[in-house]
Amino acid sequence: MDWTLYIICFGIPLILGLAVQGWLRNTFAKNSRVPVGSGLTGADVARRILDGNGLQSVPVQPSKAGPLSDHYDPKSRGVFLSEAVYAGRSVAATAVAAHEVGHAIQHAQAYAPMRLRSAIWPVAAFGSQAWFFILFAGLIFGAFGLVQLALIVFSLVIIFQLVTLPVEFNASRRAMVQIRELRLVSDAEAVGARQTLTAAAMTYVAGALASIAQLLYFLAIFGRN
Repeated sequence: MDWTLYIICFGIPLILGLAVQGWLRNTFAKNSRVPVGSGLTGADVARRILDGNGLQSVPVQPSKAGPLSDHYDPKSRGVFLSEAVYAGRSVAATAVAAHEVGHAIQHAQAYAPMRLRSAIWPVAAFGSQAWFFILFAGLIFGAFGLVQLALIVFSLVIIFQLVTLPVEFNASRRAMVQIRELRLVSDAEAVGARQTLTAAAMTYVAGALASIAQLLYFLAIFGRN
């Protein structure tokens, strides 16, 4: 095994990912302790932005999946917020709630990258679970065709991750525009909101870079055979 290549492709991305996750947790925790001047909960913020964009039919509901489980579900067309965000009256709660509503606005406006991400999601969801098993089977049985198939499937997962990046960054941009235009944050609070959204977005960047590094490692290893 080429340990130098392994450390570059696995060790460094792992450290980067852990650092970004720690940054996100610390940033969210810090801005969760900063009360927002509007006094609104995350649920209130989401409702105001939705209503302000003609999306009165989109519900805002608490998520039961735990901390940082906030998301917009395009199937049910609902915004789901974790407990800390749903009931929180902080800068972090305002930022995260606005971000998820950003996805709802993308959906309503048929934002092209979001449509593309939704289209390839079924393949990516299957591929993220199956590619390693296909690779393992190829190695066990000496079937290079299965190894190639595994790397192709993994490549599709990476494509999904890359398409996700503009979707997430655009949702954050929309969030900042909305909370400023609706005067849901002050100028000082907007700084904390942007910090929270930037930290969250960087987790997607770190994840994509880690996957690309892994793919390059496998291509380098199997390309020698």
